[in-house]
Amino acid sequence: MTNTNLVFKSLTRRKGRFLFTSLGIVIGMASFVTFMALGGSLKSQIERESAALGANLVVTPKGSCAYEQVSILTGEQLPTNITKDEVAAIRSIDGMMAIPYLAERSAIDNRPVSVMGILPGETREFKNWRLAQGEYFSHENAEGAVLGSVLAEQFGLLPGSEVRVRGSQIKVLGVLDETGGKDDLTVFLSLPVAQKLYDQKDLVSYVAVRVDHLDEVELYANKIKDQVSLGVVSDKQMRNSVLSIVGTVNITLQIIAAVAVLAAAFGIVNTMMTATYERRREIGILQAMGATRTGIFKLFIFESGIYGLIGGVGGAVLGGLAAVFAAPLISQNAATSFVKGAQSSFDPMMFVGAILFSTMVAMVAGLYPAIKASKLSPVEAISYE
Repeated sequence: MTNTNLVFKSLTRRKGRFLFTSLGIVIGMASFVTFMALGGSLKSQIERESAALGANLVVTPKGSCAYEQVSILTGEQLPTNITKDEVAAIRSIDGMMAIPYLAERSAIDNRPVSVMGILPGETREFKNWRLAQGEYFSHENAEGAVLGSVLAEQFGLLPGSEVRVRGSQIKVLGVLDETGGKDDLTVFLSLPVAQKLYDQKDLVSYVAVRVDHLDEVELYANKIKDQVSLGVVSDKQMRNSVLSIVGTVNITLQIIAAVAVLAAAFGIVNTMMTATYERRREIGILQAMGATRTGIFKLFIFESGIYGLIGGVGGAVLGGLAAVFAAPLISQNAATSFVKGAQSSFDPMMFVGAILFSTMVAMVAGLYPAIKASKLSPVEAISYE
């Protein structure tokens, strides 16, 4: 009988124990894959949203913190206390393009969506938008809405449809081409219409600034501060602040995943230690037939590895599915919206790595039982009842 046959015979000898030990590893690895899939793409998500903003500087309300900077990248509702005069003062500075935004929230079919008040012509030029369907705003005060591509698809909205915003029925004018960022999930209104709907007369949430000369970003930041008493942050500073805040989510997910895998590893240790005591007589017979201590050691390590392989494959599949279905259920807020999008990029290498990691952890967990089994003397093993 080959070592492989011996291992599989040993694994299936106690079918219940084999099933429950395997399930423990599958669940542990599924937790690992789920949390890593949800949190693994946070950095790339933030980089993408920062690039989609298209700004070198962002002017925020005075005293705003990193949470507001996260909200800018995620499209969350923001305080609106930058006045019309302050916007005009910023826009009067030569050598840069400044675009004000009013960031608000609404709901379609009881699902929250972002609403953004914009200056239609300037914002389209600023972000280089292209239209996929319908038409764009005809002028700066135009009624109607332009939708992001993903939002329009989710709710089955086409040009000519209507969306309800703050109790008002708004006609859909057009749908933007996919941008790959939060704009795909946003309802865009002309700034005057949005200010009227949300009772924010002459107020905006933030101002995005693009400078003509990138080597003079700090100079323009100081010019803005001289003109208005507001916060000014560069795109790099904002990106780093957001990474430091949202990065804690990723660390938390990784810790939870590590605890789940550790619990599964202890399950393997327990199972293999039990198998060592139950199979002493079998070990003695193998030694009497010429099996070396190294051979016994490898036999138990191989058995542990099989548990890890089964758990890795099952956990990778179950965890991948869980990540897909769990993401839409995560509460939408500034801290978790990046997590909601993290699973969208399927990475086969992560699943391969999970299977290899599970096998390695299982083999490490089986080291102590394997050493105990290999150290049994033939006389002690054969005489065991």
